[in-house]
This record gives sequence, C-alpha cells and structure tokens, in this order.
Amino acid sequence: MSRFICLHGHFYQPPRENPWTDEIELQPSATPYHDWNQRITAECYRPNSRALVADREGRVLRVVNNYGHISFNFGPTLLAWLERSEPETYRRIIETDAETVRRFSGHGAAVAQCYNHIIMPLANLRDKRTQVIWGVRDFEHRFQRRPEGMWLPETAADLETLDLMAEQGIRFTILAPHQGRTAENAPQFALRAPHAIRLPSGRTIAVFFYDAAIAGEVAFGGMLNSGELLARRLDAACGSGSEPQLISVATDGETFGHHHRGGEATLADCIRRIDSRLTVFGEFLERFPPTREAFLNENTSWSCAHGVERWRSDCGDNSGAHPGWNQRWRSPLRDALDWLRDRLAGFYEMRMAEFIRDPWAARDGHIGIMLRPEPDDIRGFLIRHAGADLPEADRAQTFKLLQLQQMAMLMFTSDAWFFDDISGIETIQNLSYAARAIELAKELGSEPLEPGLLEILAQAQSNIPAQGTGADIYRRLTASG
Repeated sequence: MSRFICLHGHFYQPPRENPWTDEIELQPSATPYHDWNQRITAECYRPNSRALVADREGRVLRVVNNYGHISFNFGPTLLAWLERSEPETYRRIIETDAETVRRFSGHGAAVAQCYNHIIMPLANLRDKRTQVIWGVRDFEHRFQRRPEGMWLPETAADLETLDLMAEQGIRFTILAPHQGRTAENAPQFALRAPHAIRLPSGRTIAVFFYDAAIAGEVAFGGMLNSGELLARRLDAACGSGSEPQLISVATDGETFGHHHRGGEATLADCIRRIDSRLTVFGEFLERFPPTREAFLNENTSWSCAHGVERWRSDCGDNSGAHPGWNQRWRSPLRDALDWLRDRLAGFYEMRMAEFIRDPWAARDGHIGIMLRPEPDDIRGFLIRHAGADLPEADRAQTFKLLQLQQMAMLMFTSDAWFFDDISGIETIQNLSYAARAIELAKELGSEPLEPGLLEILAQAQSNIPAQGTGADIYRRLTASG
C-alpha cells in the first residue's frame, strides 16, 4: 500500500481566565453554558472521544474515539483548562495519544503547539523562542514524550521560527500549500510527501502541505454531511504513480461537532471506512523521509489572504458578520502592545538581574513552575537560575517578575485581532493581560506605563460608537476590575 491518509485537527481556544482571579467569568454569548470553553467541550472535545456511528434507523453501530485515528494538537492553555475543569475528557486525550504511539509504529497522534497562539512572524526573536520552548515543555509534561511535530498558530510561518523549532528538536510542521514552493514548481501530487526546508542555521525541518481543497470542503463546503461522502472524496484524491503519497487534511478541530453539529459522528463514520489507510505525520516521515526541497513563502498563514496582515492591519479579512465595519483598530492595538512589551522587557531585565544570572533563560524555564508549582520544583528552579535559594522577599519579587512576563506573552494571543471589532471579548481579554502586567510592574517599582499605552490605544476606534476607542475600553476594564 502506497496511498496514505492523515486527518489533522487543530483543537484550540484562547486563554479566557481573569488574570487576577484565574477563573473564567460568565460569558453570556456562550449561553446556555457558563463560557465558551464549557460549550465547545460539550459540543466537540468530549464527543470526539466517544463519537457514535449509527445506521439509518438510528441504531448505534460503533463508538469511536476519533483522537485515536487522527493527528491532532491541543493548545496548551486549553489543555490546562481541561485538566482542571474537564478531567475525564483531558484523561481520554492524554491516554489516547499513548495508545496511538503503539498503533502508529512508535509515533503518537499528538503534536505540540506554540504556547498561547501568538502570530509568530509578528513576534520578536526572544518571544518566539519562549513560545516554542514553552510549547515543547508543556507537551512533554502532559504527554510524557518528546514532540515530533509542532503546529504554528494560524500556520503563520517564517524561517526564524522554523529554525527555533528545529533547535528544540521539532522534526516537522504542517502548512497550507500556498505557503511553500519547490524549485521545479512541482505539480500538486508532489506536495503529497514531506519536503525539507533548509534553515538559516544550517538545520532542516520537514514540512507537510495539506490538501487545501479538501480542507475547505470539510470546513465550509458540506463535506461533513456524510462519512461515506468524505471517505469517497479522500479516496478520489489519491493519485497514481509509484511514489508513496500522503493525502493530508488539516482543519480546526472544532469543525467536528461545534462548527458542524454532528461532525464528530461523520468523522467517526469516515474513519471506519478508511481506517486501514490512516497514518500520522511522524510515522509517514520515518517511513518516507523527504527527497525534495521546498522553499518557504515567509509571513504567510492559512487564514489570511494577505499573509499575516489580519493581525496588524485593516487588510479586509474579517468574519463577514458586520458589512460596513472596518478593522483599522488592528494597527494601533498591535502598536500599543508592542510598545508595552518593549517597556516591560527593559524593566524586567533590569530588575531580574538583581536576582537571576540570565533573566531570559529564567523566563524560558518558568514553564516548569507554571506546570508544577511545588516547593521542591521552585527551590530547584532558583538554584539553577540564581545559584542558590533566595530569601523570601527576593523570591516573591522574582516570581512576580516572571508572572509579569507570563502576562506579556498572553497579551499577544492572536484572537484579539482576528474578529471584527476591538470591543470583542477576545480583545478585552488581551487588554486585561496588559493591565495585569502594568499593575505588576508598578508594584515592582516601574515608571507609569498606562499613559503611554492609552495614548496609542486612543487611535483605535471601535465600529460601535458607544464603545469609543481602545483607550476607553481599557479604562472601563480597569475601572471594573
């Protein structure tokens, strides 16, 4: 058999916790559920662990754990919430990956993700490195193995990010076909195998280009109306020739049950029909290493026709729900948070040097304490990074500085720019992280940072007149907090 299929689900929600209480507040738009994490878990994450395949009379023929047959990634912040709030679903996801390691010749279904879904080409080098390291360490902690692959948020890619991933031992990533090109301008079927991309350091990383046509049909074109229809479509996509081929399809995991009600059952029925041909990227890569080179089209993504402009400009891409609205607010929002990041970085570096030998190595290593804040782990962290345990007062300031940097990461979560208006809950969430970072900096002796942030946010005008500007939204947020 030389024709294989790999279905990849990108399962992700932005972090939603109040940064002061670490609890998710009531989100009325998710009614009848308390919040969107609860709602999507009920509609998607839980059902995909036990999807029902029924006959035309409604009799259940089979119960399928979809996670055991597809490739998938879960956002680390979503997994943290599932672990706390939906432990049974969390357990099923983790245990299923261990089962797939046995099923797929030592290669698990799960791949890692950059930590909190920032648009990597728009980040600076230091933040990119932390995002990759945190994503890898979080994966190791949860799945108890090294990740072979890593999902890039919105598949937004540049060579610097791919190089950092390879530096951390990542062997492959997954991109849309328009994000790469081959020297010989190879036909579409030649993209049905991994390609090697040479990186600035001299390293290489393998890239799988998914089938964009089928992915679009699954997400938007009615392909989830029938498992038989989807299976036949995948079979028909298989080309001829003697070379091994991988038909890969990547889409939001929420497609299966949340975006399309009953989509998890359709996926399960499709799996039943093509199960013998399913593989995961790591298994295929081991059996059929790259024989061709590809070149990256930098600063591209799967969800913006203009590269990565959706996350920094009024490029025209939006949800389509509000004709006549503009997204000119995106640029000043990006500028404001970049400005704040740089001021926080300088302050952090100066203050942290009083306690820690390498402040940025300490930030990279802080993921271990975020995952296991146990006394022995904290003591070991300080000995590694400070050379000795610290007095209680110094220890408190050290971890407050690290929390400040955690907020500085979270405030760049991509969803703040993705939708139609700066007054949306996703943007307000990011502004709450910014406000918490400013508060922590103030407590540690920083110069006032809010005036500079507000000056830039004042240029971000909401499409809803009553909402005012980004500065108005920020002031209401901090006043209510």
